[in-house]
Amino acid sequence: MNNKKKVGFYTLGCKLNFSETSTISRSFKDEGFERVDFKDPADIYVINTCSVTENADKRFKTIVKQAQKGNPEAFIVAVGCYAQLKPQELADVNGVDLVLGATEKFKITDYINDLSKNDLGEVHSCEIEDADFYVGSYSFGDRTRAFLKVQDGCDYKCTYCTIPLARGISRSDELQNVLNNAKEISEKGIKEIVLTGVNIGDYGKGEFGNKKHEHTFFELVEALDTVKGIERLRISSIEPNLLKNETIDFVSKSRTFVPHFHIPLQSGSNDILKLMRRRYMKELYVDRVNKIKQVMPHACIGVDVIVGFPGETDELFLETFNFLNTLDISYLHVFTYSERENTTAATMEGVVPKNIRAKRSKMLRGLSVKKRRAFYESQITTSRNVLFESENKEGYIHGFTENYVKVKSPWNPELVNTLHNVKLTKIDDDGLVRFDFT
Repeated sequence: MNNKKKVGFYTLGCKLNFSETSTISRSFKDEGFERVDFKDPADIYVINTCSVTENADKRFKTIVKQAQKGNPEAFIVAVGCYAQLKPQELADVNGVDLVLGATEKFKITDYINDLSKNDLGEVHSCEIEDADFYVGSYSFGDRTRAFLKVQDGCDYKCTYCTIPLARGISRSDELQNVLNNAKEISEKGIKEIVLTGVNIGDYGKGEFGNKKHEHTFFELVEALDTVKGIERLRISSIEPNLLKNETIDFVSKSRTFVPHFHIPLQSGSNDILKLMRRRYMKELYVDRVNKIKQVMPHACIGVDVIVGFPGETDELFLETFNFLNTLDISYLHVFTYSERENTTAATMEGVVPKNIRAKRSKMLRGLSVKKRRAFYESQITTSRNVLFESENKEGYIHGFTENYVKVKSPWNPELVNTLHNVKLTKIDDDGLVRFDFT
């Protein structure tokens, strides 16, 4: 009979959270727990929270209720960014037994010797100044790719962002440790690694728990390119001011790094960029895009943009819209600005009504569809390399080319987690691309 205690996980938010959930789940495994699906009955449910959007806050309560359905007596733990920012608020949610802040979440198994339900949620949360040590993590599971965390925290002071409050100062994993993790991942047969962190271009800072730099992001990229067994490396999201020419040039000639960049812009108006306290003007952004396209014309470039920031008039929004419309980019991630407590932006004048924020968001999402379509069309008839995913989606298998074109083909389990050269032939009705094997 299986007497193992069971644990289920739910992750909200970013790739970084997914990599950390994986690491936390491995610590449970080391303590003899069996990991089950969050929908299944478990003794413990761990919810890894996010604080980037309002919805993440609201969704937390729904997820707690879902856990209680699985097992009304289960012990429920909240960790992650929202748990660091508003621990008491989460502890007050009916059913929550334990809330762990930024430094405690990786020691979670030390706190759960006694699984009896608490009348009130217990909080163990540090002052964020104490979050100055680094815990490496990476995630995999049913995926064909792994998220490898290389950096945590942020020293930037963007006026809308709570991440420095939730994750602390910028600090990095030691280079050798990153390389060891990458090697471990490759030995598990995973073909693609996505580098992740809060501000990965800042890599190297805080490798020794202080501000000393021994390595730079470029040196990290150079070193990872030599790890045997990895087929593909992808840089997830990197600030435009930290994406240097040497990195772009290196990726263009690299054995493993793929021609795909995700570069946050946030606004196409210099006036708004100043209010946001971003560390560049839009001219630098144009320069980065042009540089990438010059050495890799087929590269995919994704953009983060925030709409409805305080002070964003109709004219300034149109400036952003027109800027993005003329830029040679491939898709957008559009975020509707939402006020966060303890941020400078929350007290700024020129608040944009929510219905106008929603309308602007819709306009940019429409532009993203157009941009992605144009990018896909530019790739038809080219030869690409596809990594196939593990899920059967309504009789089809999906995959991504090195430059992030999503393809589909009738389901064939033998293709899962394999790489194939293909010729892209046409865009299907659902917007995905068909191909011929070459």
